[in-house]
Amino acid sequence: MRAGAGALALLMATGCSAAVQEGASSGPKTAISITPLNGMQGLAPELPIMVGTTAGSLKNVTVRAGGQPVAGVYSADRTQWRSERPMSPGLSYSVTAVAADPGGGTVERTSTFSTAKAATTFGIQTLLPSKSDTGLTVGVGMPIMLTFDKPVTDRVSIERNLFVQASNPVEGAWHWFDNKNVVFRPKHYWPAHTKVRFVARLQGVRGADGMYGKQDYARDFTIGRSQISVANTQTHHMKIDRDGKQIKNFPISAGMGGVMRHYTTSGIHLAMSREDVTVMTSPDAGPGQSGYYQTTVYDTVRISNSGEYVHSAPWSVGDQGNSNVSHGCINVSPENAKWFIKNTLIGDPVVVEGTPRKLEATNGWGHWQESWGDWLKWSRLRADMTSPLTS
Repeated sequence: MRAGAGALALLMATGCSAAVQEGASSGPKTAISITPLNGMQGLAPELPIMVGTTAGSLKNVTVRAGGQPVAGVYSADRTQWRSERPMSPGLSYSVTAVAADPGGGTVERTSTFSTAKAATTFGIQTLLPSKSDTGLTVGVGMPIMLTFDKPVTDRVSIERNLFVQASNPVEGAWHWFDNKNVVFRPKHYWPAHTKVRFVARLQGVRGADGMYGKQDYARDFTIGRSQISVANTQTHHMKIDRDGKQIKNFPISAGMGGVMRHYTTSGIHLAMSREDVTVMTSPDAGPGQSGYYQTTVYDTVRISNSGEYVHSAPWSVGDQGNSNVSHGCINVSPENAKWFIKNTLIGDPVVVEGTPRKLEATNGWGHWQESWGDWLKWSRLRADMTSPLTS
């Protein structure tokens, strides 16, 4: 009995000791989680792919969509991985994740799932500055202007995927004018000689229920020297400053007034186009009607959508510098018009002072007419600094 009891006691002691040792050596189990879950179908494309691990670190995460690799980023401790972009519609995804456990081994997990097809797609119909702008060098007032080919409603999702990089970072923000037009401008004019890169990562981005972006877009451009023209309709002169120094002072004749439509609009205009020849027609009177006119003018720089130009006007040279006789344009001499069209960049500010008719923010590129506070009211995300342009 004593021997049996002693043996039983020894066995129990040995058993307890073995249990403690096994628990100490095994530790927490390394596990991998993948979201979305394996086998899911018809997923909302705007969701990201996420991979995580406990009691280990991710050695490798490989994701493919429609046979193409999907980029992602790891957390600093490599316990999490997240796709750089949301999923795209109508694709099958495969995920393979490998994690290292604390004991030196590895754990692997795979998952497959698919997204719902898009009912329709959208894209950018117009992107300014355009590739046709000479050398894509533009003025310090140049906004980035997008027009979508379909109305969009998920402004937050879209704005979150619009990126502006600049060699001289500036504070800026997007502004929605309606469901098809969104514009970016800095708080202040761009610094001269800044290189800018705009990227719209819209492929697969939700624009509205069942509607997703069909592709990405990119545009590189350069801000030129700073040139700002100020036309004063009371002094009848337009001073032109380049890089902070006055280089020209043109005699001008502006809108004659009398009725509001014949005043030149006051405010910050931008040079919108440069045209060798422009045929100007009265906007509110047809042939045979009172006030009708049709005039061919040369060396024109357009500054609004309401028919305002800086242009050559040999017929009003005698009035330039002393009287306002135009229908709303800024008249200059043929010689000065040739200089102005040659030395003006698209996006150069042309500021008009001294008239009771104000330029609307939606008239042409009158976006600088809004105060910064008003501009931000129509942004879905807060103002931020542009990210540095690294290459």
